[in-house]
Amino acid sequence: MITLDMILSENRMKSSDEAYVQHAVACSPFVTKLFTKDGGLLTDLLVNLHQEYQLSDMQNFLSNQNIFDETSLKQALRRLRQHVMARIIVRDLNGLADLTEVMRTTSSLAECAINASIDYWNTWLVDAFGQPVDAQGYPQSFIVIGMGKLGGGELNVSSDIDLIFAYGSEGETTGEKSISNQDFFTRLAKKLIAAIDEITEDGFVFRVDMRLRPFGGEGALVSNLDALEEYYQNNGREWERYAWIKGREVTGGKQVSKLLKPFVFRKYLDFGAFASMRDLKIQIQRDVNSKGMHDNIKLGRGGIREIEFIAQVFQLIRGGQDASLQVKPTLSVLELLKNKGLLPEKTVAELSEAYVFLRNLEHRLMYVDDAQTQELPKSDEAKARIAKAMWFDDWEEFLAKLNAYRQQVQQHFDATFSDASASQNVDESTLEVEKSIWNGAIVEQESVPALQKMGFIEAAETLRRLNTLHQSSRYRQLPELSRQRFDALMPLVISQVAEMQNADTTLMRIIDLLESICRRASYLALLAEHPQAMQLLIKLCSSSPWLTNYLVQHPILLDELLDTRTLYAAPDFSILRADLLARLAEVKGDVEREMDVFRHFKHANIFRFAAQDINGELSPEKLSDYLSELAQLILSVSLEVIWPNVRGKHLEVPKFAVIGYGKLGGKELGYASDLDIIFLYDDDASEAGEIYARFAQRINNWFNSLTSAGLLYETDMQLRPDGNSGLLVSSVAAFKEYQMQKAWVWEHQAITRARFVAGDKQIGAAFEKIRIEVMMQPRDNDALKLEVQSMREKMRSAQHIEANMFDIKHSIGGIIDVEFLVQYLVLAQAKQYPELTGNIGNIGLLRLLASLNIIAQDLADKVVSAYRDYRHTQHMLKLQGAAHLRVELSTVSEHAAAVKVLWKKVFVD
Repeated sequence: MITLDMILSENRMKSSDEAYVQHAVACSPFVTKLFTKDGGLLTDLLVNLHQEYQLSDMQNFLSNQNIFDETSLKQALRRLRQHVMARIIVRDLNGLADLTEVMRTTSSLAECAINASIDYWNTWLVDAFGQPVDAQGYPQSFIVIGMGKLGGGELNVSSDIDLIFAYGSEGETTGEKSISNQDFFTRLAKKLIAAIDEITEDGFVFRVDMRLRPFGGEGALVSNLDALEEYYQNNGREWERYAWIKGREVTGGKQVSKLLKPFVFRKYLDFGAFASMRDLKIQIQRDVNSKGMHDNIKLGRGGIREIEFIAQVFQLIRGGQDASLQVKPTLSVLELLKNKGLLPEKTVAELSEAYVFLRNLEHRLMYVDDAQTQELPKSDEAKARIAKAMWFDDWEEFLAKLNAYRQQVQQHFDATFSDASASQNVDESTLEVEKSIWNGAIVEQESVPALQKMGFIEAAETLRRLNTLHQSSRYRQLPELSRQRFDALMPLVISQVAEMQNADTTLMRIIDLLESICRRASYLALLAEHPQAMQLLIKLCSSSPWLTNYLVQHPILLDELLDTRTLYAAPDFSILRADLLARLAEVKGDVEREMDVFRHFKHANIFRFAAQDINGELSPEKLSDYLSELAQLILSVSLEVIWPNVRGKHLEVPKFAVIGYGKLGGKELGYASDLDIIFLYDDDASEAGEIYARFAQRINNWFNSLTSAGLLYETDMQLRPDGNSGLLVSSVAAFKEYQMQKAWVWEHQAITRARFVAGDKQIGAAFEKIRIEVMMQPRDNDALKLEVQSMREKMRSAQHIEANMFDIKHSIGGIIDVEFLVQYLVLAQAKQYPELTGNIGNIGLLRLLASLNIIAQDLADKVVSAYRDYRHTQHMLKLQGAAHLRVELSTVSEHAAAVKVLWKKVFVD
């Protein structure tokens, strides 16, 4: 048998494994003690050195021990720890294990020890007192929650383990010596702690820290679930939310995590977490300073805790909205933050590299004496040992690298948690006048001229509105923290709004928005923490009352202001689809939340498009393309989500398609357009019609239902065969028969703009074939001309427009006239010119008609220009919140004249 003395002998040639042991002994006095005390450890190590110590290996080790009482249990657990620690230390110090393995193995050891102790002690206590049950007689089990690094699966080799104990319900045990469940589980908890924490001649397994439990050291050692829920609802503090991010049941099921998820992860975006965690870090830093712990690589500046805080603040803010961020390990969270664009790739790379370096260093500090320490050594001998363990030639080289990492971490931490009020571009002293106006510290005679000087035209009315807000019950009833944030925001708002050309109007809009969101502290925190977002918000509200109102209705969209790269980026609809599907997967089975996911997704993207539109980045065609593609994506994914829940469904994939008409069909959707759609199926099953009717009804309800997140889209089904009196769905065959035999001319006009948008592509192809066949039917062009003109006259007679005004859509020479012109020409000429059946939009068709010499090129160009400008004006009027799409006739007279000339040439001449 090879002994430690043999390995350390200088006169002996060593194998590579023996050299590994020699290096570990040089770096870890603790592992030297282990090998010296028990020679069998070294033998076991040399056999298994190249194998990770798995949880199953630990369980097998314990099953081979003779455990029959408390003493033998403690001895077996401590012997297991010695075996595991010896292998971890030698593997880690020689690069055979990475940080992930060390954390995983140590966490597995803790879980194995906890579960084994509970198994034995639960059996022994049940033998003595009977099985604990609730009032209905159901057995109750012991729940152990691992907090901190144990919860995250990131445990240190010599760490405390932070535990919280719980059980299901109150009740009593079933034995002759019956005791309450509280008493039973308290006894079990104390025995568990002793089994793991108590120092015997064999050492300890883990130190146990119970201070994170409700009411800390003064609280009950074990709580039932009702008591646990009541505590966190009524007494839970912000630092406890932070702690519970890592909370994970080591045994006893998932009841506690489910119970406390609303406490930890808010349903809304919780930007107040920045200030809360900033305050917590300040408290920690004060403690570090008072105790002279600057060399503490965990709690000192640029230390492990700062990396954890950066990762976890985003979890607190967004974890309720994005369940994927509820993961535990720090490195996994950082990777997610990079993938979601919440932290720059360079930042995540630097933080992750620093985290691995600091955690490896932490372990090497602990390998020295099996002590829970994060302090850098003081003596030269100890410094040389750590430098060697970290693979540096000397302490100075090591320290330079460590300081570089800590400086990077500190910079990233400060950038993440910088106090917005201290970093705003506006010098605080320059806002004294604005503060005085808001607080009413100066009289009206001084305030009005001051506001006028800033740039407010209607200064007296602006002051009145500010005073009304300041004295309103809504403002006065705000919680203290929210009122402080509101007071901090308003002087900045006044200052920045004054720079807008329409300062008075913009301030009214911003006040309306702030009034609507002020009860949600998180939204105030978002704007307080991100002054650049406030600046962008003011710009957008200044440009568009519609967008302001959109934000009032959907304040969650304020989050979109934080990343202008995303806000102004061209959409990649394949990525958007994947993002939508990922979010839906997180709430699968919860219909209400699924509906809200769709709505939030739609609102966020429309907000982005509108911001780009206001910024002058989108042509009318590009905007409509985006809006149409978005609707098409939502329709497509909706079918996938709704179909599995349709009662009586007989296929995994429905033989069903959605056909878009009108603006959706022509890819000309506007901001608030409804969706003109019909449903087709091609399925010979006897019950198909009934099943697809149910499917169609579910789709309609899904889109038209008003939830807390608003409306998805209004759908209009009037263009289906026989209109509102017809069936909700049609078979392909029935649709074809209707179109060829019964359809009105206006329905053939409508089909010129129709297209397949979602569902079964084969049905889409069948529809397109029918569409082309309908359009290429031989027609009596004179009769067609009369029908089209007659329909247009009916529509005009229903409109009442002032003499000097022009309705972009309905007036003579407006959008509908252009559409009717194109539809007539396509139906009249498609048989001779099949290329006219292409669904290329009105502008494309006008240009094609000119190229075919059906209409004059110069006139086509003028009508194209008119149509493009009309659509642009439509979008702009919508953004301005216009109730009617009307402008002064003089501003569009040339466009209207061009359309009238073409109308006359087509229908009269």
